[in-house]
Amino acid sequence: IDTAAIYGNEEDVGAAVAESGLPRQDIFVVTKVWNGDQGYDTTLKACEASLKKLKLDFLDLYLVHWPVSGLRQETWRALVKLAEQGLCRSIGVSNFTVRHLDELLTGSPVVPAANQIEFSPFLNRAALKEYCQSRGIVVEAYSPLARSRKLDDPRLVGVANKYGKTPAQVAIRWALQHDLVVIPKSVRKERIVENAAVF
Repeated sequence: IDTAAIYGNEEDVGAAVAESGLPRQDIFVVTKVWNGDQGYDTTLKACEASLKKLKLDFLDLYLVHWPVSGLRQETWRALVKLAEQGLCRSIGVSNFTVRHLDELLTGSPVVPAANQIEFSPFLNRAALKEYCQSRGIVVEAYSPLARSRKLDDPRLVGVANKYGKTPAQVAIRWALQHDLVVIPKSVRKERIVENAAVF
């Protein structure tokens, strides 16, 4: 489950996880520290607040939401501390470019577990993906459906028709075949089921 402090849905996610009846080890929860909370002490407090809202003892993945100038190193240092304390099983970044990652890796021996970036057939960030993968950083693709703005693209529709799938399924499968963790967004049950049926 991908969430973030800025989305304003951590309490709802926490309630859903609690009500699901699923064992905690079967649920992978991601949240992110927002720009206004970045910095060392404020990031530590932001993580504590997120855990409280989520009603969780630990996060599976905690991300720096954006590479805020002047705060990246201190924010990352806080995430490293949170991981050492066991409050985050893994830590990573979001929306970081090669330049941001180079800066981070120069200042810290701890490599981000993931970089969550916008990635789709219409925004193929191959160089950034190769950079991350060469350093063991998992690339998570958000907006793999190009915010639903390209689902009527003739190329996507043509491939979908050829294989008896929907354009959304083709876009998701494309991202999976590029070795990405794919996180399509939907609030509609039928779309969630459709998005999962890509094989």
